[in-house]
Amino acid sequence: MADPLDKATSRAPATLGEGCLSRYDPDELGAEDGTEFPGAAELWDELNPEPERLPEEEVVKSG
Repeated sequence: MADPLDKATSRAPATLGEGCLSRYDPDELGAEDGTEFPGAAELWDELNPEPERLPEEEVVKSG
């Protein structure tokens, strides 16, 4: 029986190191393996809005 993973459409790039020191081999990475995401900042802002601030007179001052 043939290896079912041979039918996969993508493969992970080669790695260097072992265990928690394992990382992708930079010499094996190409343009298809990049992490460019031009909309990342906009998506971050959309998913993580800044909390609304109370007007200063409503802020309780502890003393």
